[in-house]
Amino acid sequence: MASSPTSSSICICVLLVASILSAASAGNFNNDFDITWGDGRAKIVNNGQLLTLSLDKTSGSGFQSKNEYLFGKIDMQLKLVPGNSAGTVTAYYLSSQGTTHDEIDFEFLGNVSGQPYTLHTNVFSQGKGGREQQFRLWFDPTSDFHTYSILWNPQNIIFSVDGTPIREFKNSEAVGVPFPKNQAMRIYSSLWNADDWATQGGRVKTDWSNAPFTASYRNFNANACIWANGKSSCDSTSASKDNTWMTQELDNISQAKMKMVQKNYMIYNYCTDTARFPQGLPKECTATS
Repeated sequence: MASSPTSSSICICVLLVASILSAASAGNFNNDFDITWGDGRAKIVNNGQLLTLSLDKTSGSGFQSKNEYLFGKIDMQLKLVPGNSAGTVTAYYLSSQGTTHDEIDFEFLGNVSGQPYTLHTNVFSQGKGGREQQFRLWFDPTSDFHTYSILWNPQNIIFSVDGTPIREFKNSEAVGVPFPKNQAMRIYSSLWNADDWATQGGRVKTDWSNAPFTASYRNFNANACIWANGKSSCDSTSASKDNTWMTQELDNISQAKMKMVQKNYMIYNYCTDTARFPQGLPKECTATS
């Protein structure tokens, strides 16, 4: 007669099953993305579970999503270029095409060893950007993976880091500010050299003796409306996804967390730059919710 399993062996089995299910639920880069440039410097490895971008003196590299999206909650885990990353930019963003394109940006501006990255955010609507907010991160983004998220719905765009909101761009169409809501966007990411402006205003140049520079990506997830053939997957009556994000806004607790991050870690906000806007701040900066 076989002996009954011990509680520890049951626990191990449960953990293994949970691990397998977790891996299965994560996005697969082979299925979700195309490498678009870099001549071999971008690689998908580990059976589609990891993507790396590299930059050397000859070229950077990049990828884009196979799908276009019109609203969604997009999560990606990134581990940024370590060490002396001055001059490098790792960009991760949503964008449509054309001169009147919409765009939602995360850009990570490298720095010399021991100095913090700058997290640069921006929102373009109908081809107009100039809505920069910049932050220092409260952790080392090169030592481990961290989750960077964009929540985009008809009411607002929310940028989050490890689940903590850092920025909100509200729909201010009521005061004449265009809002990204009609153009489907792909996800793009690239690693490239921008030492003419990226680090300390371009004063610090890329040290190519440290090349190749590498950034890593994993655990992509898109709870989003896929746009194809003029239709949204969220219009389908058979859609079974939880689309509560479509009406999600920041509650009081989330607002307080965001304000704390902005108070302690924001280093630039276009909405307070009166020297840049002597004729008055942009309308969305003064609009009340």
